[in-house]
Amino acid sequence: MWPFSSSCQSKVRMVGKTVIITGANTGIGKETARDLYRRGARVILACRNIEKANAAIEELKNVPPSNSQREQFKGKPGELAVYKLDLCSFASVRKCAALLSSTEDQIHVLINNAGVMMCPQQKTEDGYELQFQSNHLGHFLFTLLLLPKIKASAPGCRIINVSSIAHTSGRMHFDDLNLDNSYTAFKAYVQSKLANVLFTKELTRKLKDSGIEGLTTYTLHPGVISTELGRHIGKSFIGAKFMLRIAKLFIKTPELGAQTTIHCAVDEAAGNDTGLYYKECAVASPSSYAENLADAEKLWDESLKMVQLPLKTNLSELLKAISEQAPPSQ
Repeated sequence: MWPFSSSCQSKVRMVGKTVIITGANTGIGKETARDLYRRGARVILACRNIEKANAAIEELKNVPPSNSQREQFKGKPGELAVYKLDLCSFASVRKCAALLSSTEDQIHVLINNAGVMMCPQQKTEDGYELQFQSNHLGHFLFTLLLLPKIKASAPGCRIINVSSIAHTSGRMHFDDLNLDNSYTAFKAYVQSKLANVLFTKELTRKLKDSGIEGLTTYTLHPGVISTELGRHIGKSFIGAKFMLRIAKLFIKTPELGAQTTIHCAVDEAAGNDTGLYYKECAVASPSSYAENLADAEKLWDESLKMVQLPLKTNLSELLKAISEQAPPSQ
């Protein structure tokens, strides 16, 4: 196990706060849900597999965090709920966002946690490369559709995009985002993780330019985690077995891996900053490619086209156009 992991030290309670976590039925998403639920939040597990999500809820109700004697966990737990969300289906993303927007009074924290890692090449029902849609496009669309509700719930709202240190190896292939002509599982994964950081940067800029206040953004590297996420590595990456043996020296438990996400969701000092990249519960520097403002803007525009949202430069105008679109049938 990685011996130098940092833990979230904030004692903040989350009573009265509503948190959405994608992919919260397993791994660091579930551990994030466990922590925030015990802090008193209403935690919504937005998951593709409803059966697994309901099973996770039963576990979360009965098994507290390992450090459950800490002050922030001593109060009454919050609430848990499940919504169906398949990020590889824009129709599912739209339906879930519409349901959340119409049934939840407020949304204070959105944690875009779900993802896939180095899986064999395949396309989604929308025709896009699986990792790019699951890790980026699905969350991009989900965030923008929920943004009017989050904006209305401000101040004190946060949007957190879980990336990876793997983004440092990523490049945006704007001439072939699907990687139809040059696919490797690794190349697709690191591109999607770079997209997470660039999306966060451009969202931050557009929020500021549109004068939208009371909403902060974060992206982060959780660490190397022992979860289901890496189940495809052995099939997709030459030398994977050797690398996994080495990686075991640095692997965190899911509970430790969730700490930076939790920090970004609750820490008071983190709430004073926006648009930054975190690892080990502290601000860190992303790659130079993740600081490329032109790429961030271009990715935003390309993503709008891919998810079929209006190409509006001003975020307020985009949100107005989104609100005027007919909601999907429920």
